[in-house]
Amino acid sequence: MSNFLQYTVFGIMFGAGYAIAATGLVVTYTTSGVFNFAQGAVGMIAAFCYWELVTAHHVPILVALAVILIVGASISGALVERVLMRRLHGASAERPVMVTLGLLVILTGFATITWSPSVQRQVGNMVNGQFKLVGINIQYQEVLIIGVAAAVAVGLRLLFYSTRTGVGLRAVVDDPELLAMSGVSPNRMSQYGWVLGFVMAALAGVLLAPTQTTGISIVAMTLLVVNGYAAAIAGRLRNIPVTFAAAIGIGLAENYVVNYLLPHLPPSLVPDVNVALPMIFLFIALVTLPSVRLRAVGRLTTIRAARIAGGKESLVAGGAFFLVAVVVAVAFDNTAFNGTTILTLGGVVMTLGIVGLSLVLLTGYSGQVSLCQFSFMGIGAFVMGKIAGGGSLIGLLAATVICAGVGALIALPTIRLRDLYLALATFAFADAMANGVFTDVHIYGNGGIPIGRIVIPGMSFGSDSAEFLMVTVFFVLAALLVLAIRRSLFGRRLVALNDSPAAYATVGLNIGFTKVAVFAIAAGMAGLAGALYGTVQSVVGQSDFDIFPGIIFVLFVTIWGIRNVSGAFLAALTYVVLNQLWPNGIGLFAGLGIILIGRAAGGLLGIEALQFRLPWVHAPAGGTRPAAPGPLGAAAAMRGETRATG
Repeated sequence: MSNFLQYTVFGIMFGAGYAIAATGLVVTYTTSGVFNFAQGAVGMIAAFCYWELVTAHHVPILVALAVILIVGASISGALVERVLMRRLHGASAERPVMVTLGLLVILTGFATITWSPSVQRQVGNMVNGQFKLVGINIQYQEVLIIGVAAAVAVGLRLLFYSTRTGVGLRAVVDDPELLAMSGVSPNRMSQYGWVLGFVMAALAGVLLAPTQTTGISIVAMTLLVVNGYAAAIAGRLRNIPVTFAAAIGIGLAENYVVNYLLPHLPPSLVPDVNVALPMIFLFIALVTLPSVRLRAVGRLTTIRAARIAGGKESLVAGGAFFLVAVVVAVAFDNTAFNGTTILTLGGVVMTLGIVGLSLVLLTGYSGQVSLCQFSFMGIGAFVMGKIAGGGSLIGLLAATVICAGVGALIALPTIRLRDLYLALATFAFADAMANGVFTDVHIYGNGGIPIGRIVIPGMSFGSDSAEFLMVTVFFVLAALLVLAIRRSLFGRRLVALNDSPAAYATVGLNIGFTKVAVFAIAAGMAGLAGALYGTVQSVVGQSDFDIFPGIIFVLFVTIWGIRNVSGAFLAALTYVVLNQLWPNGIGLFAGLGIILIGRAAGGLLGIEALQFRLPWVHAPAGGTRPAAPGPLGAAAAMRGETRATG
């Protein structure tokens, strides 16, 4: 009985910490319509700043808290709202997801540069000592966390429902024009919301830092509040009391599972399950709870679709691209850079280009935001390595088919999800795979798994130049496939689904089948890319398919143009080059790039000035492009009907 009570106290304590972070998410979403993916990273930065001030420089705790919460978090929240989020007025739900992900990688990149991950940093309790209650020892630090969480919940409830400012905070997203007519600035209310959200994230990070018995780390602290994501979803991103109760329930469930279930599992599985628990809770919350209707930031703007090349034009461009690759193979044969050959790096570019093409198909065309394409790469590489030792066309086929099947299985429970909810679901899957599956010694072992070069009778791909050209052929074929799908009836259905799911269903089309099909195709492409990546690298391990590199690559594709096939290649090229030149700073580049193009919905290749300079990239031959049809028009076009355009 005493153990049960002890586990209950621990569960309530962790749940209270999750509740603080989750209420910050709810406040931010309530006041701006934006879900802050960087909430955990804000808490992580606050925890490291607290260590820097208190432990490293012996600043008094209250002074350090004042600096972190009142100065650091408040000013940072106000600046983020003013510089980043206010620029998203008129954006769809997809773009705020990418911008907050950009903020996430900026903060983690900054932390990596500032605080070396190889150094262990331990944070002490704010309040030392303990007391006995009903036969168990309770730390004063635990009481502090629970008390602060309760005070935050009560205070926010009173603020939102008992003050004029609280009414303004709740009304700013629903009807900013009406709020402005009443004499309250919508921008100021939104800014207040981001300030509160950042303060809650920083407070959660500082309070939970002492609970990390092995020391604080960048990745662990960033992902620590993911249970807060699940609690916020349980509160439907608007109900603070329900969010608080859900966070406490998740904290209790986590501790009961860890202490009662995990000891009965094989020892090798315990670390994997323990790490995956937060993501499991998030995924369950997403697929079981009713999803609140997402509110866009401002009025939605029309996004001009990139021009789709015709069949003959695509073949000519693909042939020209391969000829350029042949020239590169001859010019840089046996040329080394940073300890590896340039052609090996070129092969990595081509494999990542295929992943980028899968994002063009899935996110660019159909609007299904996915953050787990690197997970499918990891599955594909594993399958390739386990079938005939790599080097087999059967392995390539198996990797593609198995990943397509896994993608379909992931899509089935998430059919009703869209935009933010789908991004969260794929985020949960990616983290569970990276930190709960790929880290298992039975998957990639301690040193990775070897994957041989492809063997075809009468042909040899043993040299780097032959391997590079072989992978280039697969990239060109994948690009031709994506363009062919876009020109097909199925491609027009994807665009219509992106424009308006409601209109898509209204004309009698099956949303579920389309979503599962495009997810399966995109996952199969990513699995193929993972298998080819293994043949290029010869040995692959779990670190190749981590969650943060996967998110950063999605941002690179978005920066160049996630609706454009050329953007997939340019994203892969710049990702590999920057990763070679400054690996610790690649997240900063990705985050800053997303922020700088905050107003360019189509990425760099969608900027009007660039279209003018490169007319063959976007502009249709023979004149200007007509305006994109609305959702009903797109659906009608898909069914073979026509409509006049003005």
